[in-house]
Amino acid sequence: MIGPYWASSKRKMENMSLDTSEILKSNANSLRNLIVGMRSAFARGENVMEYARTCLGQDSNTSVATLIAYDLQAGSYVRNALENPGGRDLWCSQLAEILNPLVVEGSSLLEVGCGEATTLAGILQKLTHTPNALGFDISWSRCNYGLQWLSQKNVSANLFVADLFDIPLADQSVDVVYTSHSLEPNGGREEDAIAELLRVARRAVVLIEPAYELSDEIARERMRAHGYVRNLRQVAEKLEGEVSEYRLLDYSINPKNPSGLLLLKKKNAHSTELAPVSNIQWKCPLTSSPMTQGTSGFYSAETGIVYPVLSGIPLLRAEHAVVASAFEQNHSL
Repeated sequence: MIGPYWASSKRKMENMSLDTSEILKSNANSLRNLIVGMRSAFARGENVMEYARTCLGQDSNTSVATLIAYDLQAGSYVRNALENPGGRDLWCSQLAEILNPLVVEGSSLLEVGCGEATTLAGILQKLTHTPNALGFDISWSRCNYGLQWLSQKNVSANLFVADLFDIPLADQSVDVVYTSHSLEPNGGREEDAIAELLRVARRAVVLIEPAYELSDEIARERMRAHGYVRNLRQVAEKLEGEVSEYRLLDYSINPKNPSGLLLLKKKNAHSTELAPVSNIQWKCPLTSSPMTQGTSGFYSAETGIVYPVLSGIPLLRAEHAVVASAFEQNHSL
């Protein structure tokens, strides 16, 4: 694989005098220490994201810490859904009611940060029209639980591993994009996140996230302590998103973390010529070149880069890229 260092070439090395092998070894040791430390903190019942922020000396949550935390917590969403079926049903019904007017016959729907697909499955069961449904998460382990949950619920959706800041889909390739508290831990990166969702969406972006500005001071203090997102409406308007609705939801799974709705319509969404999109267009997250989906990998003919599929789950983060131009000759796409 190309790896995170080549893949993150947008970021400059602060000390170019170091030998590449020394840089990689230093980062590997730091990553190992972070993983071991977070696993120990998790075993002690501590807040692993808080541990990571302290360990890394940062005020905001990093992608690698979020990935490790989500992997450690894999299975918790399914357990919660099983322990509180009434609350899960109420949550999914509420979101389906919001999405129903936006999901028309033949359209596509993407959940960003789908976790273990407990929300995605519940919504799909309640929508009037069945869309071409997709969901992705940064954690392979969560997607794995999600595939099992979808199968148990007899619901169809394509799950894959990806980064919400670099979604492997072409511009305007999905009709409706929504979140369910997946932007939540990315305080300080609100603009990057919303810009990426608006890029991928063709008709609308539905954000179900902590409502910082609409909450009381107790909830705000908790959100600040956890590094949660803020000012989503202000950021969306800055990015020229058309705010159609902004309010607190009637029901929040966690009353200490009030959920809000921010509904953004794309400016061309009212065009009568804008037919729904059912065929998904994939793009390489590393080079932005088009990709073809295969059973064992996603291949870019332009660059010869391949992204593997692990136990039926595509790995579509830039760090997963493999330079393998011979793949097309040896595999059916």
